[in-house]
Amino acid sequence: MPYQQILAAVDLGNTTETVIQRAASLAQQNQAQLHVLHVIEPLAITYGGDIPMDFSAIQEEIHGQAREQLDRLCEGIGVPESHRHLVTGRPEAEIPTQAKAVNGDLIVVGSHARWGLALLLGSTTDGVMHGADCDVLAVKVDIED
Repeated sequence: MPYQQILAAVDLGNTTETVIQRAASLAQQNQAQLHVLHVIEPLAITYGGDIPMDFSAIQEEIHGQAREQLDRLCEGIGVPESHRHLVTGRPEAEIPTQAKAVNGDLIVVGSHARWGLALLLGSTTDGVMHGADCDVLAVKVDIED
């Protein structure tokens, strides 16, 4: 059975193009709807909750810049505004949640090779695979030197 709702989760970094192209290709092959998601991690989580600072203005600026980047990316591949998703939270939790919200039957994420401590602690991709109720495609995005 072909996929009908594909969710591409992107970090808007230098590996985004690889992930989005794979997802767009799969959507076209399956005549599926493509949704694109970017998750912004709250600064309190990123920099530790112990810092007594108000990050709200910085968080709003990050959100605005991410929205611009996400819109530019999606316009380039014809993803309508209703299929562009920008949320704040932990990616390993928010990606499966968003997939459920759009009735996704495939999540496409980028996957980096992990070594040392990162291997022991796991990765966002691993968290998504364990939390998802649908198929997950981990696209290898390591850049060759």
